[in-house]
Amino acid sequence: MMKTAGVIGGGAWGTALAQVCARAGLTVILQAREAEVVEAINAGHANPLFLPGITLDDAISATTDLADLAHCDLILAVAPAQHLRAAMSAFSPHVRAGLPILLCAKGVEQGSLKLMTQVLAETIPQAAPAVLSGPSFAGEVARGLPTAVTLATPDEALGAALAQAIATPMFRPYLAADMIGAEAGGAIKNVLAIACGIVEGKGLGRSAHAALITRGFAELTRMAVALGGQAETVAGLCGLGDLVLTCSSPQSRNMSVGLALGAGQTLEAALAGKLSVAEGVSSAPAVRALAAKLGVETPICEAVAAILAGEAGVDEAILGLLTRPLKSER
Repeated sequence: MMKTAGVIGGGAWGTALAQVCARAGLTVILQAREAEVVEAINAGHANPLFLPGITLDDAISATTDLADLAHCDLILAVAPAQHLRAAMSAFSPHVRAGLPILLCAKGVEQGSLKLMTQVLAETIPQAAPAVLSGPSFAGEVARGLPTAVTLATPDEALGAALAQAIATPMFRPYLAADMIGAEAGGAIKNVLAIACGIVEGKGLGRSAHAALITRGFAELTRMAVALGGQAETVAGLCGLGDLVLTCSSPQSRNMSVGLALGAGQTLEAALAGKLSVAEGVSSAPAVRALAAKLGVETPICEAVAAILAGEAGVDEAILGLLTRPLKSER
């Protein structure tokens, strides 16, 4: 029986998942870097900096010290993808063998081009890894609206125990064994969401939007399979489901960046004033490099990476996609 959960990362998603765990009956310790977040949670049961308007469960307490999470029965690692290695390295001295660590960040690490399970294996090899991914906006999850996600781990018993520990009637984890597929879906969809935002910002219409999601899903599937994942995994919540959500609402941080770019703003202006991380901005160059390394064709992701790097303008990138040679759909 799991009774205590530690959450590493005090942003919107980490706070929402802490709320999920508390509703499931767990005692929760949330670790945040920001002292004001810790103070607000402990004194007022709220995180107005990252998740305003939500009253948090009394079972949630906060700390800045990772050592305070050492006794927890499970850990949810919710630090942004580009900061996960540093967070896990700092937490490593406090980790006992076999501690379940549920990876909740979505992205590809720049430089190493590694997925989050690979980062965890290098920093905390003694942990028992699992991946949580799927269509889920932090605000909706925190308010208790119905949500379904993929919980992936090759250890069937661990998966069942984790699902039982965090599930509620309004938060349904569906089990899978394919961690690579679950990670690939979550990482690549963020880049595609920027592309969909650009289409919306340019006013190119719903037909173009639907085409982009569909062809983007083809890229996502090719990448997942090349990495060693399964196509059937990304056809579920952690791939197709997450892609549809993230590409269909300005509530998505990544899509909102694309909307601004499509409307003519610079990347700096699109990111200005945003506290929460748009993972696709950091993941795009890594996804492009990883695709090249694997020999996988990902023209949409490549176009997004080129726009973000200032290598191509929005109109130039769109024209490049529309004038590619005609080919078979499959």
